[in-house]
Amino acid sequence: HFFSITWMLAFLFLSPGSLSVFAVTVCTSSSELMSDAGDGHYAETEPMLPECRLSGEEADKEEESVEEGQLQATRNMPKESPLAMALQILVPFLLAGFGTVSAGVVLDIVQHWEAFKNITEIFILVPALLGLKGNLEMTLASRLSTAVNVGKMDSPIEKWNLIIGNLALKQVQATVIGFLAAVVAVVLGWIPEGKFQISHAVLLCSSSVATAFIASLLQGIIMVGVIVGSKKTGINPDNVATPIAASFGDLITLAILAWISQGLYNYSHPYVSSLVCAFFMCLTPLWMVISSKHPASRQLLYSGWEPVITAMFISSIGGLILDKTVSDPNLAGIVVYTPVINGIGGNLVAIQSSRISTYLHFHSTPGEVPDEAKGCYYPCHTFCGTGANHRSAQVLLLLVIPGHLIFLYTIDLMERGHTSLTPVFMVVYLAAALFQVFLLLCISDWMVHSMWKSGKDPDSFSIPYLTALGDLLGTALLALSFHFLWIIGDQDSDVGD
Repeated sequence: HFFSITWMLAFLFLSPGSLSVFAVTVCTSSSELMSDAGDGHYAETEPMLPECRLSGEEADKEEESVEEGQLQATRNMPKESPLAMALQILVPFLLAGFGTVSAGVVLDIVQHWEAFKNITEIFILVPALLGLKGNLEMTLASRLSTAVNVGKMDSPIEKWNLIIGNLALKQVQATVIGFLAAVVAVVLGWIPEGKFQISHAVLLCSSSVATAFIASLLQGIIMVGVIVGSKKTGINPDNVATPIAASFGDLITLAILAWISQGLYNYSHPYVSSLVCAFFMCLTPLWMVISSKHPASRQLLYSGWEPVITAMFISSIGGLILDKTVSDPNLAGIVVYTPVINGIGGNLVAIQSSRISTYLHFHSTPGEVPDEAKGCYYPCHTFCGTGANHRSAQVLLLLVIPGHLIFLYTIDLMERGHTSLTPVFMVVYLAAALFQVFLLLCISDWMVHSMWKSGKDPDSFSIPYLTALGDLLGTALLALSFHFLWIIGDQDSDVGD
């Protein structure tokens, strides 16, 4: 508890540079103390709670039948045909897609609000905060999906230990990432223009922290319901959990961000924003205490910061691209499509990452990869083959074009955005979307196996990186597409309206 409180005080008062060094020092010291206390032998690559954490007769029985349990787990590995896999993925994929369409429509509307017009740095926050679903919700979904598939949630005690510990951990991470995202947005907005307004900085911090906290709590509860429901209905949660996390994530997060930002802007009193930020920050030690009581989440409380913080910085670069593109009146139509292309790419690669991670937990030991994954990596390896992961990559890539066509026509029917669906626009847009997902699936195949080989749990480390890369690639490719359309004279499609 002492380290939790000390870390929070440093977080509030130190500069970002000093904070990074201090946080690493405290986390390292805390991990060493935990190890000295006999609690440090929890492996990151354990699906969630290791067997040694059970008590009483459960521990004895588990220890006696460990070999039998491992064999049974291998026999119970979910086996799916490509058609069954596609059908399980399709509904949540479409649901997630319509969620991103709704988020794009909301962003298209709120870009004209006073807060967004006068504090353009809010656009830098958008990919970073929307990326929290990849940093936190999808990571939670992937960890719990693996836990379900390997039988770690069969016991009610284990199940609720995992749920409570991970929800508390998620709130800690959401609050910290929300604050750091605001700091990065302030810095990225200040460097090009050379202007700094303290009132804008305080509003960004309070809006970001409050949005991250509230959205993370709501989505975490939804995720738990999805995982538990999937287990009861016999559906593989690897196929449905991450897309459903994304379907609600973008819309909820963007709506909360717009509402809070505009509300604080209307009050225009910095002390109100400061109080809002301080309130949510002061809750962080409580969540840290709750999370530290559970061994699985305790391990990630000290070791799980690298991917989420790095992913936040990557997404913020995408936000800077969005901010500069939206500021160009000739490219204003990009706004409504940004959440769609980013969300779809992140959803599909999260499914693949979750499936590969579950496969490795079943068939490999940490530090070792299957024979087919050994040797030098090449892109065709991801899609060529008859293995379960090859088939899923093929299915996911085939969903890109029909899925985006449905979402493009949905936006057009809703009469949102500023771009007509000309053949040239659709070809350029679909080429960018297909190239984005192709790259993400290749990177996922390489990254998940590399992390497993280095002893890191891909469920906790890979999805934040992949969804952040999806945001960066999606925003950059979309901006290039709109620039290309403008250069070739596709102005009859109202690209710059």
